Amino acid sequence: MESSISILGCGWLGLPLAEQLVQLGYSVKGSTTDMSKLNVIEAVGAAAYSVSLMPDWNADFDVSFLDCDVLIVNFPPHRRDDIIEYHRLQFEALCRKLKESKCKKIIMISSTSVYPDVSKVVTEKDAVNPDKDSGKALLIAESLLQRLDNMQVTIVRFGGLIGYDRNPARFLSGKKELKDGSVPVNLIHRDDCIAIIIEILKQQKWGNVYNACCDEHPTRKVFYTLASRLSSLPEPQFSDQELNYSFKIIDSSIMKNDLQYTFKYKSPLDCLR
Repeated sequence: MESSISILGCGWLGLPLAEQLVQLGYSVKGSTTDMSKLNVIEAVGAAAYSVSLMPDWNADFDVSFLDCDVLIVNFPPHRRDDIIEYHRLQFEALCRKLKESKCKKIIMISSTSVYPDVSKVVTEKDAVNPDKDSGKALLIAESLLQRLDNMQVTIVRFGGLIGYDRNPARFLSGKKELKDGSVPVNLIHRDDCIAIIIEILKQQKWGNVYNACCDEHPTRKVFYTLASRLSSLPEPQFSDQELNYSFKIIDSSIMKNDLQYTFKYKSPLDCLR
């Protein structure tokens, strides 16, 4: 049973994950690119490290960060013009250090942006030719980790993360003549993200790729209208003209069956209440 875990990226998801892992008895190390947040990581009981892949390791990187049983890789591609190449360089640098480390198990937090909009339900095997550069960058990063020798890698592709201070109402509130109201959303609450990661650790589910999204997929119109209403913000106005926008519906049944997992929030609408 693994006892030591390093989390590469202790932000909105990684910090509360670190806190829960500490409470479960794991020895946890957490990283941040912001020196002012080192004390925040320490406050939840984890050892704090300053780590910046820009795209190579910071000069003062402490290699003891990778002295762990499991590394949780939790940082998204940077929003920049060369996003694909830059993210590839970051992961190549990561892989070089991993080859020299004692760490032999990895959980990579990926995204459903690896799937193109094909106007149907998609499963883990459908990650081919993503529409977005961020999805292309993540697919390359996944592949680099999966090709590491003597390393057990599980990849979790989360939908859009919501919950707590991430109020989705702010994205579309008050906007008018929005044209894609009938497109389904693929979202997941942070509590479910953390619970799924913990189940992978507890059940030793290595060498897998999992989708993780709420079971239900309400339309953008239904979801964002309710989000705005519950936040007492101006509701978005969607056009009545129905156009054939492409979409995808993420199927999480492989993860649910393999982990015997039941979502805390089955619908994104439950996350709003």
